[in-house]
Amino acid sequence: MPPDQALLARKNLDKRLARLRNEPLPMPRTGWVKAIREALGLTAQQLASRMGVVQSRLSTIEKAEITGATTIKTLRETAEAMGCTFVYAIVPTKPLDDLLRDQAMRKADQELKRLHHTMRLENQALTKEDLLTERERLVGELLSGSLRRVWDDE
Repeated sequence: MPPDQALLARKNLDKRLARLRNEPLPMPRTGWVKAIREALGLTAQQLASRMGVVQSRLSTIEKAEITGATTIKTLRETAEAMGCTFVYAIVPTKPLDDLLRDQAMRKADQELKRLHHTMRLENQALTKEDLLTERERLVGELLSGSLRRVWDDE
């Protein structure tokens, strides 16, 4: 994807996810399946019947949701059986551009650490101001090229 198009896509995605980042929706203590089922007045037997499974399977689904051992497919099917829509999202902890910049700064710091060490050994150590300037230059370079490079391991 061309860089301008990727930036536009990232901004659009970030805008859509910002609401979820700013207003987190914690799972009820009993899990979403059981909380919604009970709020609708459905018994475990009734929901199991609507799903075409035995009641013990529904109990397993409800417990697995709480422990994180369920699947997206199972949650989607359970939600549909209750007349609900299953929503799934990965929500960044901060704006995507900030996550990218943070990673680019870590990457630049790694590169600068090696460079500075080598130059110190040669008695040509950079000043703190030079290091900050070079860091910003490297960050800009990393963010202007292919973003895959930002995430490459050393």
